[in-house]
Amino acid sequence: MDDYRPPYRAAALAFLAVLTLYVVTLAPSTALWDASEYITTAQILGIPHPPGNPLFVVLSRTWILLSAPLGLPVAVRVNLLAAVTSAAASGFLFLVAHRILVGYAPGRRVPLVGAAAATLLGATAFTVWNQSTVNEKVYTLSVLIIAVVSWLAIRWRDRRAEPGSARTLVLGIYLLVLGSTNHLMSILPLPALALYVLMVQPRVLLRVDVWGRAILALIIGISFNLFLPIRAELDPVINEGDPVCETAAGAVVAVYTQGRTGCEALGDVLVRRQYAKPSVTLRQAPLGHQLLNYFQYFDWQWSRGVDPDERPGNARLLFTLLFIGLGAGGLWVVFHKDRAVFSYVAVLMLTLTVGLVFYLNFRFGFSLAPEVVDRGLHEVRERDYFFVAGFLFWGWLSGIGLGALWGELNERLQSPRRRLLTAPILILAFVPLGLNWRWASRANDFAARDWAYNLLTSVEPYGVLFTNGDNDTFPLWYLQEVEGIRRDVTVVVVQYLWTDWYPKQLQELTRPENQREFVPASAASPHRPPSRVPSAPITSLTHEELDAVFGGRFDEEFTVTLGDVVVVYPAGTSIGRAQLLALAIIRDSVGERPIHFASRAGLMSDLGLTQRGIRHGITTSLHLRDPSEVAGVVQIDPALGGDWVDVDRSLTLARDVYSYRGLRDRDVWTDRATLNIPWHFYALHLQLQDAARRSGLSEDLIQELGQAAEAFRIVAQGGRLGTPS
Repeated sequence: MDDYRPPYRAAALAFLAVLTLYVVTLAPSTALWDASEYITTAQILGIPHPPGNPLFVVLSRTWILLSAPLGLPVAVRVNLLAAVTSAAASGFLFLVAHRILVGYAPGRRVPLVGAAAATLLGATAFTVWNQSTVNEKVYTLSVLIIAVVSWLAIRWRDRRAEPGSARTLVLGIYLLVLGSTNHLMSILPLPALALYVLMVQPRVLLRVDVWGRAILALIIGISFNLFLPIRAELDPVINEGDPVCETAAGAVVAVYTQGRTGCEALGDVLVRRQYAKPSVTLRQAPLGHQLLNYFQYFDWQWSRGVDPDERPGNARLLFTLLFIGLGAGGLWVVFHKDRAVFSYVAVLMLTLTVGLVFYLNFRFGFSLAPEVVDRGLHEVRERDYFFVAGFLFWGWLSGIGLGALWGELNERLQSPRRRLLTAPILILAFVPLGLNWRWASRANDFAARDWAYNLLTSVEPYGVLFTNGDNDTFPLWYLQEVEGIRRDVTVVVVQYLWTDWYPKQLQELTRPENQREFVPASAASPHRPPSRVPSAPITSLTHEELDAVFGGRFDEEFTVTLGDVVVVYPAGTSIGRAQLLALAIIRDSVGERPIHFASRAGLMSDLGLTQRGIRHGITTSLHLRDPSEVAGVVQIDPALGGDWVDVDRSLTLARDVYSYRGLRDRDVWTDRATLNIPWHFYALHLQLQDAARRSGLSEDLIQELGQAAEAFRIVAQGGRLGTPS
């Protein structure tokens, strides 16, 4: 259609409308899982977990600087970047939908209404919306790239007879390759784009000038990965994988061979070698279950708030079937309108659904297959975010189907008065908006930020805090590096101690010349500045000695001296590298730094040190003396765990220091994998209630602690709107 004029003004309005929705429901701070890591690395130009996401880090840092005049907190600015990129993707998909419907229905009304419905349904699909209100992943940028490339493909076809039109294709290829340095999700349109070009104008692939520009675009785009070794050489505080290269040539070879040869450290990061992902031929769960897991996530998209049950086949099923039908109708419209465009959309949807299910090869779903009792065989959390692009596109197709259906009904009813009867059908476009709002919105959610604040403020000055995994660690990094709170605390991620680079980075960060100063986070803090700062790093082992630590099963009894205490491990004990390095850190830090654990389970239990633990708020402090000899400490009822509790310090922390925004009165806890956080606070207040009773404190205080425990119990059971499955 040579005379087609894209409705850029209408697309801009669609972008602004979606952006407004996302801003209204935007997270006011960081969030759990990877959000804190990405916000932090964006602020300090650090290197997040493999593959390092250099495009995201640099773009986000630039965005932080450019948006500084807004006066917003750094976390809000980065969250706003997620909202803007996702809303922009909706704007480009508005253009694509309009172009499809223009060829299907005459006039201006149906294409505009259908494109608006497509935009609204795609933008308010549960996972799309939920991922657009906080930068929990880097996927909204990749979704934007997919949407832009889709629009470029449409424009190339419209203008293919014009001189220089092939440059539009080259631009699309460049964006795909550049996007791969953000996340490999960006290159998923490649099979669809290749088939589309073959169907539209295959001879363009025989042109030398097109190939020359495409190869140059590939070289320039992929070169963005060279940011990783350049930045790693400068030792940022967060430098995961430490992809330092001895030579520039080695770095270049690693980048352009995608880690197959050249600089080994950079290659390990680019191919995510530390995760040891099995081959797709070795299924981690039956393919049928993996497809069911996908359908579970698809079932959430259109009416997440109808039933809190995680599993498919409940009251949401009616809405799910409705949108399956509307999406299929949208596919039929595209097929009827244009076979080439249909080939692009169909292959893209297959890639974003079945193709991803097969490639990702997930373990059993987090909330599925209860008969598989070994939690190690399940995913550690729900993984719906991997399919965010597919959910966006299915919502988009549903809107096209809805718009076409409305247009067909209008055609059949010639009278304007009768046509008014068709208007209510458009209400279907607002169903996900209404039924997903409370589950997708992150407004007023300070849970992750305050959880991190409460953990850090529990630790004594210059303490070492052992955490168990990234979910209870990344928010601590955020608080330290972005908000500047309790930077003196050395946060140790136990699972990272398995690597060769992380223990060395901790050692360098805690050398006396690098040790950061203790600054109380609150005037009510029970901690006072110590008389001296640590005079040595957390471990005295050399780099060679750190590399030489290996775990395994010990055939003979071995002992570890921690201060005045000798810990004996009997013959036959199995202990890993991470646990051995943790013991070395404890051994070398005793007397220099207080030792705290994020929980009594995990590392503290693995090392057999729980009997030496005293609760300090929500952390457990290691005391090498017998806890019964420590003043101000009481032991609670064995039915409540039998923990030793520092009563005064824990009460001060719980009542005067801790912040509970988004924790104590939360209605919906969407991410059920993180319910251990309110459970921690429930356990704390329940134990404090018993400790207060045993210490002879007032009945008013005991009652207050009981009421707080009950409030956290309700939240821990999934919120007031329902309980987890």
